[in-house]
Amino acid sequence: MGKSLVWFRHDLRLEDNAALEAAVTRGADVIPVFIWAPLEDGAWAPGAASRWWLHHALGDLRSSLRARGSRLVIRDASEGSSEDQLLEIAGVCGADAIYWNSRQEPAALARDRGVMSALLARGIEARSFNSGMLFEPPSINNKAGKPFRVFTPLWRHYQTLEVPPPVKADLDAMLTPAKWPRSDPLSSLGLLPTIPWDAGLAKHWGTPSRAGVLARFEGFVKTQASVYPSTRDFPGEDGTSLLSPALHFGQIGPREAWHALAAAARGAPAIEEGIMRQLVWREFAHHLLHHFPRTPMAPLRPEFELFPWREDPEHLHKWRHGETGYPIVDAGMRQLRQTGWMHNRVRMIAASLLVKHLLGHWLGGARWFWDNLVDADLANNTFGWQWVAGCGADAAPYFRIFNPVAQGERFDPEGRYVKQYLPELEKIPPAFIHKPWEMGELDLDCCGVTLGKNYPHPVITHAEGRSRALAAFKKFGTTPPDDRP
Repeated sequence: MGKSLVWFRHDLRLEDNAALEAAVTRGADVIPVFIWAPLEDGAWAPGAASRWWLHHALGDLRSSLRARGSRLVIRDASEGSSEDQLLEIAGVCGADAIYWNSRQEPAALARDRGVMSALLARGIEARSFNSGMLFEPPSINNKAGKPFRVFTPLWRHYQTLEVPPPVKADLDAMLTPAKWPRSDPLSSLGLLPTIPWDAGLAKHWGTPSRAGVLARFEGFVKTQASVYPSTRDFPGEDGTSLLSPALHFGQIGPREAWHALAAAARGAPAIEEGIMRQLVWREFAHHLLHHFPRTPMAPLRPEFELFPWREDPEHLHKWRHGETGYPIVDAGMRQLRQTGWMHNRVRMIAASLLVKHLLGHWLGGARWFWDNLVDADLANNTFGWQWVAGCGADAAPYFRIFNPVAQGERFDPEGRYVKQYLPELEKIPPAFIHKPWEMGELDLDCCGVTLGKNYPHPVITHAEGRSRALAAFKKFGTTPPDDRP
């Protein structure tokens, strides 16, 4: 028997890792491999913020392997291919089996099919496993045998299913080779920024590690999961799990999270309808991406190909940099730049302002989020933006146009969140924190604010933006998709 390669990608953990478990069970020497090949992701290579997280997650995985007497073989294929690297490593160390866990991104699926064909043609066993989802897309369909395009029926279907337990590999039985193949330094991948703009990420997240993720998650399950439905929409509160980047890079498995939550939900039904439901929203996004691979670049609803999006570089610049004049939006965009993350409620409000009030193309927003989010996930990002724009599955109705003032007053009534990221508004009283333009000049001056100088006027009034959006969207948004065959 030869050796077994385990090709790590978005599964950067040793626990609940089906590919690793299969390799260990096989009984041969196990060689863990990570290959940096951003060109294989096509138009959606990892952005700057997610590369920062990836660097630390890889360092943590490498340390976990070292603690067990193993190593992580790192290869830079930024100008080559994963296939070439796998074949070269297999040839050097005599591997006759290569295992990996599947991904759902269109470019990754196409690449994996090519790699599998090449390996099998050379007599190398090649197998793909599921460790990134509760259930892989081909196994989930509606009653008509079609992909789900509305969430509620999918959620009801998931409630009838038994989620498999996490995989448990006997890591103490993992064999290692006497001689290791060449490995590139982690630093050579260039994942960290050359200009140190990442201080805010480090301050907010520390050093991303599985131990840190588990500690955060266990604390969330014990103290916050049961009240999650009532706290999740308030960005000024610590009411979310912050699991999204760890789920994306696989520092925790969705089945691990599901079963931990299911155990807690036995005494707190709100957990099932709250955070467990959010895990199925994640599944929904990945199922849509699998079945509709064009959607990262094109609307699911083809009629929106003709939508009259407006190209306004000035508006897009103001939106990106938190200069729209709407405090809840600007706070969110600055949170994004500082921490690589944005509260989900604020993501919806900010996205709505761009695509509804300003009629900016959803792809412009999706690309900005992609480069600035540590949890940038192609399925979630695509689904979220098309949902807000009304051109995706189970999309927001065309007449749902978030009022950024009303949303701020409802979900950040005291302005704690806004003032955290917009310190120039620190002295504005709660009654006006989401609409400072309604204050008199003298009152604003007493608060140290001069509109148009140290804080902008609104880029567009809500009334004007809403009226324009309704006129534009009505033609396209009146026939939402459903789950009919």
